Amino acid sequence: MRMRRSQAILLALITIATPVRAGDIDDARLNAANTETANWLIHGRDYTNQRFSPLKSIDKTNVKKLVPKWIYQTGTAATFSTTPLVADGVMYLSLPLSHVVALDASTGRELWRYEHKRSTEKLCCGPANRGVSLGYGKVFVGTVDAHLVALDQKTGEKVWDIALAEAGGGPTEQTQQIDPSDKLAKSERTGSTGAGASIAPLVHDGKVIIGITGVGYGLHLDADRPGMPLGAVIGFAGRYGRPGFIAAYDAETGKQVWQFDTTQPGWEGDFVSETGYGAKLDRDIAAEKAEAPKHPDAWRYGGGSVWHSPALDVERGLIYFGVGNPSPQSAGDSRPGDNLYTVSLVALEAATGKLVWHYQQVPHDMWGYDVASPPTLFDLTIDGKTIPAVGEAGKIGWYFVHDRRDGKLLYKSEPFVPQENMFAAPSVEGTRITPGAAGGANWSPTSFDAATGRVYIAASHMPFVYRRKTIPATADKPEVVYYALEPLKEPHWGILSALDLNNSGKIVWQQKTEKPLIGGVLATAGGLVLTGEGTGEFSAFDAETGERLWQFNCGAGVNAPPIAYELDGKQYLAVAAGGSQIWGFRQGGAVVAFGLPD
Repeated sequence: MRMRRSQAILLALITIATPVRAGDIDDARLNAANTETANWLIHGRDYTNQRFSPLKSIDKTNVKKLVPKWIYQTGTAATFSTTPLVADGVMYLSLPLSHVVALDASTGRELWRYEHKRSTEKLCCGPANRGVSLGYGKVFVGTVDAHLVALDQKTGEKVWDIALAEAGGGPTEQTQQIDPSDKLAKSERTGSTGAGASIAPLVHDGKVIIGITGVGYGLHLDADRPGMPLGAVIGFAGRYGRPGFIAAYDAETGKQVWQFDTTQPGWEGDFVSETGYGAKLDRDIAAEKAEAPKHPDAWRYGGGSVWHSPALDVERGLIYFGVGNPSPQSAGDSRPGDNLYTVSLVALEAATGKLVWHYQQVPHDMWGYDVASPPTLFDLTIDGKTIPAVGEAGKIGWYFVHDRRDGKLLYKSEPFVPQENMFAAPSVEGTRITPGAAGGANWSPTSFDAATGRVYIAASHMPFVYRRKTIPATADKPEVVYYALEPLKEPHWGILSALDLNNSGKIVWQQKTEKPLIGGVLATAGGLVLTGEGTGEFSAFDAETGERLWQFNCGAGVNAPPIAYELDGKQYLAVAAGGSQIWGFRQGGAVVAFGLPD
């Protein structure tokens, strides 16, 4: 039967008006996320966190033709570090301050928006959020005020909202005395500890797994020059922080299933004098052991934030994640011992939260060397045997590769950033160290290409000076000792590296960038490596040689990881451009999607 023209027009209008809807996302789809080449269903693309896209329509031969296909303005100019997710034509992303939007991934048109109403205006950790997660008809987001929120995937309506930590994310503040003659005394001198949740949750087997941040006490002073990164980190011994944790919640109800505290009784460990990879630590072990009885509950204030989403080995039922610095930051006097499980890579049973193994990169950390970059799962062939491995790019400038079954260190790579006095104690005159508290590889995710065995790392060179300072005692006040980690006012830059993990982490190539690299990397089957810079540049490099092939300035710092997806046979690249306050990069609020000209 022939359709009347009026009926055809009406049907066309209905089709146009029909909202874009993502299909159901269950455990089967999440477990097989790596097979959905057109989508990006999980924060790290799949549970391995490899962040490698098999799409190759955009490649080395045509990448110079890339153009913006659409731009979405969030309306919020603030630190923007989200990884967008794409499912069946819909893009889901978190905005600064934990707002969430769903967009038509082909046009950038907003489908729905959730505005998060914070439980406190005082935030421990700034506005940044790493991303959302999908599953069971819901969108999950961790919030700046330490809540976990479940939204209806189709409408954005709130399903449930639970507090992850008591008293929300509001910080406990402590004002400290600094020597009035110290130039740092001109800066704000209030430090805080609290709780927030900046990471993208991990959804698996009916559970939502998430950790908290902000628990490592320290005074973070603003820079004395506009456009400069963090001015200094000041450390005072004392009882200021709280334990960090990672926990699992029932995806249907929000009820907690298990919790693993990142600092616990017995955190003193073995009082080691060197790391597991043989680096000597500048520690007075005898003095620490003598002081230990005075601080039996230091672990209760021990810090240990979780800065990234875990990787998941579905076959073994294990999750892998890193833990941040101990509290108080930079000052170890009041926390004798190794301070387990801070600055460690940790493996837990996903079902129960039971500890399987840990590997501490820096015992008794005094330098801010958090295990901040997300770990990645892959297989290695060593002596003819296939070994399931987990790798992590350290703030200290090595890429660590472990057997993911038991944590055994297989090797550490060549250093991918300059290294000097990394584990040296502070001094009155000042000790120059690099990488400092900025890293190395900070929270930025890496990308791994299984076909070549190469991992691509975004990192920074930013030397620090580490000082021990004393305010003499007076008739009514005791002596005060504090420690200052300050970025040196000398050139600093970014370093994009390709390492060959089939050859013990040898450096294949490196590219120097104008600004430190804080954001993340995407590699694709088109032979490209993509990353952004604080200058606003979003760039594509040749994965084989490291040659820069294309760049586009997004107007604000590109300090978020890019993704790739496909719609109607067309490949897109998308990235958030919103800068970073703590790094001094220009802030904005855009998501930009790129593609080849039609």
